[in-house]
Amino acid sequence: MQGQQVVWTQKGVAETQAFDVPAPKEMEVVVRTHATLISPGTERAFFLGAPGAACEFPVRGPGYSNVGEIIQLGAGVEGLRVGQRVASGTGHSSHVVVEAVHCLPLADALADDEAVFFNLVTIALQAVRKARIELGEPAVVIGAGLIGLFAMQLAKLNGALPVGIVDKDEGRAAFAKKFGADFTLVLNERLPGAIQQACAPTGPAVVFEATGFPQPIVLAFQLAKRHGRVVLLGSTRGEVEQVNFYRDVHQKGITVIGAHNSTRPKQDSAPGWWSMADDWRIALKLLEARRLPVQPLITHRFAAKDAPKAYGILAKGDPSAQAMILDWG
Repeated sequence: MQGQQVVWTQKGVAETQAFDVPAPKEMEVVVRTHATLISPGTERAFFLGAPGAACEFPVRGPGYSNVGEIIQLGAGVEGLRVGQRVASGTGHSSHVVVEAVHCLPLADALADDEAVFFNLVTIALQAVRKARIELGEPAVVIGAGLIGLFAMQLAKLNGALPVGIVDKDEGRAAFAKKFGADFTLVLNERLPGAIQQACAPTGPAVVFEATGFPQPIVLAFQLAKRHGRVVLLGSTRGEVEQVNFYRDVHQKGITVIGAHNSTRPKQDSAPGWWSMADDWRIALKLLEARRLPVQPLITHRFAAKDAPKAYGILAKGDPSAQAMILDWG
């Protein structure tokens, strides 16, 4: 059986190519993909070879947010059936072979283009858990991309009040306000004072850095209140310069939390530190319960054969582009 998959043939170049779909091994299933979601931060970094994101080309089937239906079961698979819709952390390919234990069954009420957000929700979720937000604590998110918007929504669900978003782009800031942020601000020299006023009287107890760029980390340290927490949610690539650690971190007693998705426990979840599998399930429950609206985030849909167009938009860094979904038919 032949399938189609996205292939990054070289830095900044994407194609859709044919490949032979392998048969499932023991405890594996074959999934025919319905939809995949491009991860705008991580995929852009590796696609363009950003600092700290080197990879060997070609890259076949990039991505990690896949929704489809099982078409074949390997030996020994139980609890799953042919025709069942599942989500998995696999990539942009018309067919994927997945270990059965890593397939997440989907509720009928959850549409493909909603379920496909489960992995990005999970990335933001682990950062919000690590922040240990207490009811009524003010929080600020720097960056109004998908991860930042999910961090804002999840911080609100955890009881943060108010929760604001800062972005350098006026359009993204305006969208974040419509999407549920209690306040939004555009990056400028008056920002620290405006944040202090919005989060009066203490200032932000938690600041999430969700851009992945090094410069906003300095701002995050400056914005956090005394004894506050700075959560590094974006995968910061590049060197951070001109940090006055004595003034902005040491004297204020700030806690800096590295929140990369890979720092999770492999098996058992604990308070603030949940496993990937457990958070995947929670993310799908939140989406099914409509606690996290995602339809307004979808700015682009492409047929899978048009994936090169999607990556062209991604490479340009168009701030109006948010969620881009590939439809595999």
